[in-house]
This record gives sequence, structure tokens and C-alpha cells, in this order.
Amino acid sequence: MENKDLGKSSTGMEPNVAALLSYLVGFITGIIFYVIEKENKFVKFHAMQSILVFGFLFALGVVLAFIPVVGWPLLPVVYLVQLVLWIVLMVKAYQGEYFKLPVIGDMAEPKS
Repeated sequence: MENKDLGKSSTGMEPNVAALLSYLVGFITGIIFYVIEKENKFVKFHAMQSILVFGFLFALGVVLAFIPVVGWPLLPVVYLVQLVLWIVLMVKAYQGEYFKLPVIGDMAEPKS
């Protein structure tokens, strides 16, 4: 892991730790860190990406749960994707990487 200067975080934590924690409980911790982080774009990016990714997957899971024949067999796939993304995104955030997912990563980028 290379030591990157990610700036200061208004959370009082190292930015890579705050970014990792923004994924910990999905979109809930994403919202918390998006609201409390005032200055660090790295943390805000990962918090917004967490909100968008896990908010979408949560909503998809709810919709699929109400569709018996087609939705129920797809739920384990959604949960597996969610688990894999959760692990990968937390590791990448801790390593100090701006790891952008397709489409959602562009939407999560802070506007200058």
C-alpha cells in the first residue's frame, strides 16, 4: 500500500478510515459520513458512492422480494453482488484509492 496524501478530514479520522467506515453499514453510514464530512473530497466521494450503490441494491432487493416467481431466485444473486462490492469498496477505500464503479462512480464524484 502506498502512502498517499489524502488531506485532512473534518471527522477527526484519517481520510482512508473515514472512507472505509462510510461503507460499513451500507447507505446508512454513507449518509452519516456525507453529512459530517465538510472538507475532504475523498471521504465525500466514498460516502456518496456508498449511498448510491447500497441504496440502489437495497431498493432492488425490496422490489425483487415482492415478485415471487422471478424475483425470489434473483435475491441471492443481488445479495452476493452486495457482499462482493461491500468488501472490494472497503478495501479500496482503506488503500486510499478513488475506486469508481461504472456509472455510479461518475455520479458520486464531487462537483468542483
